[in-house]
Parts: sequence; C-alpha cells; structure tokens
Amino acid sequence: MAMRAWGLALACLGAMGVWACPTQTAAQDAAEFYRGKSVRVIVGFSSGGGYDQYARLFVRHAARNTPGAPTYIVQSMPGAASLKSVVYLEQGAPADGTAIVTFNPGLISQSLTIPERVNVDFRRFAWIGNISEDFRVCFMWGAKNIKTFDDVKAAKEIVFGTTGVGTSAYIEGRMLDEIFGVKLRQVQGYPGSADKRIAIERGELDGDCGSWTSLPDDWVRDRRINLFVRFSRNLTADMPKDVVYAGSMITDPEAKATYDLLMSGAEIGRPYIGPPTMPKDRVAALRAAFDATMKDPEFLADAAKQRLEVNPQTGEEVAQQLDAIYRTPAAAIKRARAISGE
Repeated sequence: MAMRAWGLALACLGAMGVWACPTQTAAQDAAEFYRGKSVRVIVGFSSGGGYDQYARLFVRHAARNTPGAPTYIVQSMPGAASLKSVVYLEQGAPADGTAIVTFNPGLISQSLTIPERVNVDFRRFAWIGNISEDFRVCFMWGAKNIKTFDDVKAAKEIVFGTTGVGTSAYIEGRMLDEIFGVKLRQVQGYPGSADKRIAIERGELDGDCGSWTSLPDDWVRDRRINLFVRFSRNLTADMPKDVVYAGSMITDPEAKATYDLLMSGAEIGRPYIGPPTMPKDRVAALRAAFDATMKDPEFLADAAKQRLEVNPQTGEEVAQQLDAIYRTPAAAIKRARAISGE
C-alpha cells in the first residue's frame, strides 16, 4: 500500500499533476476501505414512515455511486423523537464511515429552545447532505368555504387537531395564532395524521397544517381542500404557484428570526449525518456519493414514482445553514420556546 502510494506520488510529479493527485489518492483509499463493507443508514423512527421511505429510496441507489460499491442497509432505531439515533452517533456508533443517521431535524431548533432536553450541538456532526426539505402548507376543508389567508384571519374561530405539543403541525398552528393573528383553537388527542384526516372529512375539524407530499392525492386532484398559506420558502413543481408564503408577510425582525428558527427543521427536511470524528476522507467520499445519487436518473425516476420530492442540499450547504441557525438572537429563541409549547 505504501509503495503504491509512493509510486503514485512520483508519477504525479512527473506528469506535473500535483493538484489532482491528492483527490485521486483519497478516492482510491475510500474505494479500498468500502469495498466489501456495509454502510448502515440508521433511521431514528420505526419502519414505514416518511424518513424510512426516503432512506430506503436512498440505499437502493447509493452503492453504485460510492467508491468500492459497499452494501447499504437500513436499520431502524426509534426513540425520543429520533434523538436516540443522534446520540448513538456520539456514543457507540463506529466512526469509520460505516454508519450514518437520518433524523427529525426539528431537534436542531430544540437544541436551542430546550437544551436541557436536547443537549446536542449539531454543528459537531459530519453532514452528508439533505435529500429534500419538508414542504409545509396549511389548508382548509373545501366545504368550509374559507379559501384565502384573509378569509382565515377574518374567521371568528378556526379549529385544527393536533397529535401532540411540539409537533410540526402544532407549532405551525401556534404561529398562525401568535405571529399572524389567526383565532385558532387546536384540539388535542388525535393519535396520528390519518385520524385527523378522517375528522376533517367528517367536518369535525376545519383544516390542518402538514407536509405537501403527504396530502391525499384525491384531496389535491379534486380540489377538496383550499391551500391558504405555505410555510416553506420554496415551491414544488406541482404546488399551486399562488399560495402565499408566510415568511414574506412578517416585517418585525424578532418575529422573523423566531419564524426562521421554528421552520429550520422543515428546510433541513431529510438530513443525513455521520459521527463527529469520522475521518475527513470518508466524509468527502460519502458526500460525493450522496451528491451523485441526488443526480442519478434511476434514483430520480424512483423518487418520482413514489411522489417523493427531491430538492437536495449538499453537506457543505447544510453546515452553512446550521451556522445561521445557531446565531439566532436570544429573544427570538425565547419566543420560539413559548410558541412550541416548551
């Protein structure tokens, strides 16, 4: 191995290829390391959910884009809203590049708003990339005949359901109330989003906030709902272009900082991280493999078939976004804590 590396260095010098050689050597070393090995993609939730679905999509196509073509395996590690899987990366996971985690990025803002419960600095981790942000929207059931954001704000009372304090839909409902002045009442006790959908169709609830890609196809196709606001800055290709962006209506700097912090998890929607002490060459190899997979025609066709959005960020881009999140002013963090119910 040492003789081969020395010979490569001499060959590079002779060919005046000094700038290219370190990259070639790193790629070769990564291929030798990963050949015949397995990479575990650890999902911080039980199987069958959105994070699991995205992880299985990724592993079906990642091997051919990774040096050495290792076998990729999905492993579930639910617990504490995926915090268990994140802690595992620092306390028990191999740091050699054979274990990465996908988790609920809402934990990032919680590391600022409730550090006593989420005692993690996410800047420490090796960020591999993000498959797509979670495109968040709020809607009214069509039969309620409340169509626009102005209609919602003018209503005497809007009733939504919630599966629990601190969930994305709960926080978005609280922002409608606290930041935008909507007179919203949230009814607790719904076991899951499917139960809320049944209640909406029965007329027990007026609407909801949720992921655009999780809305029932017939609700969208048959216009059974009226989208009145989107919390996500970006649009998907199939989302109506006239849905107002909530962030564009906030003029108060503190309120905007609060909003950005609470929505940061949705923007970093389907992230993948490695242990903080992962060797830099393995981080580089996995980042390159991730980026290549995001452009892979077979991967994209597979995602489209499952109606899974792909709007990726590189590991470097997510790391830069994290720096901005951790610079959130203290007053905005305090307000965000109050809104999220903590």
